[in-house]
Amino acid sequence: MKLTKMTHACVRLEKDGRTLVIDPGTFSEEESAVGADVLLVTHEHLDHFNEERLRAGLEANPAAEIWTLRSVAEKISAAFPGRVHTVGHGDTFSAAGFDVQVHGELHAVIHPDIPRITNVGFLVDGAVFHPGDALTVPDHPVETLLLPVMAPWNKISEVIDYVREVKPRRAFDVHDALLTDLARPIYDNQIGALGGADHARLTPGESAEL
Repeated sequence: MKLTKMTHACVRLEKDGRTLVIDPGTFSEEESAVGADVLLVTHEHLDHFNEERLRAGLEANPAAEIWTLRSVAEKISAAFPGRVHTVGHGDTFSAAGFDVQVHGELHAVIHPDIPRITNVGFLVDGAVFHPGDALTVPDHPVETLLLPVMAPWNKISEVIDYVREVKPRRAFDVHDALLTDLARPIYDNQIGALGGADHARLTPGESAEL
């Protein structure tokens, strides 16, 4: 499987000529969803969900479909009947040759005064896990963890402990648009030295074979 990092939280996974895209949000490229056979959205925040991006992907490929939680599905399902599927924690499905498990229920705490929204993570082919905006630990081994390294709701000690708890073979940074170039070497060094897993950072558009 080929992993391509897009800007911020968005990634593309490709195998056997099919493409799965997770979280093509406002911070991601305008064409980030175009070419997708499967679209997954973890939650409704604009850096993960952008209706125009999703519409572009669905219109470019009439066979493409979306799997997401209810709050997102309600915003787009009327325009694409039968192509938007609502999922939640514990659900499993297969789409375009990808097997997906859904893990997690709530967004991480940003501040106690801010109500928590629903958030789900997606484990693809039992190997690649995107947690969205949460530090969800799947009840399943993870080979490749897509690691949210910088957000208003986390700090580096939590990120490191999350890698330790999931115990992936490798971790690639996502959710990194807010991380400045000045800070990146600090994060790279500390996560790599303390996380206990191979840690790497891909620039937007860069790919890795898994």
